[in-house]
Amino acid sequence: MMIELWHCPDARSFRPLWALEELGLPYELHLLPFPPRVRQPEYLEVNPLGTIPAMKDGATFMTESAAIVQYLVTRYGPSELAVPADDPAYGAWLNWLHFGEATLTFPQTLVLRYRTFERGRADQAADDYAKWFLSRLRHVDRALAQSDWLCADRFTAADISVGYALLLASHLKLSEAFTPAIAAYWERLKARPGFQAARAAQKMDLAEALSS
Repeated sequence: MMIELWHCPDARSFRPLWALEELGLPYELHLLPFPPRVRQPEYLEVNPLGTIPAMKDGATFMTESAAIVQYLVTRYGPSELAVPADDPAYGAWLNWLHFGEATLTFPQTLVLRYRTFERGRADQAADDYAKWFLSRLRHVDRALAQSDWLCADRFTAADISVGYALLLASHLKLSEAFTPAIAAYWERLKARPGFQAARAAQKMDLAEALSS
């Protein structure tokens, strides 16, 4: 059976979409309006949480973007996107993989909410969480002083996870505060054929999806 991915343009589901393209795996993409639980309520039959992403791979069903990426690059390995458990960089790889979601994406979802969907309701909270994101981004800046990539001296799934957080930051105009090292890293990520193929597969970006 083919892997199925439910996806909204430039939502967290971009992580597994990018991973699928990097791995060259066949998949079926279900494009949804954002937020799907409101604009396409039948999606709740697929994922009762109503959140994006959702992925089915045979009997496997998953909803957490970083976990899906980890599953894909290990389940369909060996792949240079994964770092094996006996590699000295394994711990750093896992940490960056989950840092991209838990530490860098979470605060930005609140910025998105209060600057896009509920303007005027919690402006101070949006500003505070934007500062939170940028302060945590300094950890990425320090890592890039040692290498072009976050760990193992190569592009891995960790870069996909953190790279999505930079994609979201660009939509929220937080990229204006990127350091030169992070700005250069973001350009390297965008230049990857897998990234470009994933953007093409979703047919539109976040701004277009929100205005449609």
